[in-house]
Amino acid sequence: MTGDERDRRDSRALEPELLSDPQAKAAAETRNGLRQYDAAIGTIQSALERGSFKLRPSLILALHREALAGISSYAGNYRPGGVAIEGSQHAPVAAHLVPELVEDMCDYVNDRWDASTPIHLAAYLMWRLNWIHPFADGNGRTSRIVSYVVLSIRAGAVLPGTPTIPDYIVDNRKPYFDALDAADLACRSGTIDVSRMEALLAALLAKQLASFYQAAGGKLPDEQ
Repeated sequence: MTGDERDRRDSRALEPELLSDPQAKAAAETRNGLRQYDAAIGTIQSALERGSFKLRPSLILALHREALAGISSYAGNYRPGGVAIEGSQHAPVAAHLVPELVEDMCDYVNDRWDASTPIHLAAYLMWRLNWIHPFADGNGRTSRIVSYVVLSIRAGAVLPGTPTIPDYIVDNRKPYFDALDAADLACRSGTIDVSRMEALLAALLAKQLASFYQAAGGKLPDEQ
């Protein structure tokens, strides 16, 4: 098993493949990733212009649809049955519980919008959406982009700098998986603790903003 294979957690659910050729699928995933990111930025800009935002299941489904269009027959829809996560001890909830749990997740964010920090809300979403695992495929991609959308809107800006937080996570998934596992462990004891995910997102946000600062000609302390 290669390092890249060890650093992945793939959902396994029964569904007909729309693309069986690996190269065609990889090309479609790359294309869809760009479309999903563009849709996310559009959502952020619209919310900032309106001056208001509510997280809705419809947005989560729409962003999932962008990621899986032409790849999965369930693009933009909740999974109809059970799903397993290879490489994880977590067993996702039964399919019939998914819609209500996604609504509860949105309520958590909306009810705490002003009282919680942008990083906490983003960290909670990153974990909870993965915990629910509402889709047959694309759960990680969707959780990362939804988390980024909420972080940006709650922070009041289209965050500058590249790579972005989702990019950094994909490049090094182990800290992300470790943070998910820590939150899962807390959940099993009946508590919500996403502090490890918060620390990860805070560090990656600093890296993203630092990249923008450096691109503008700024020098970090260790470069001076």
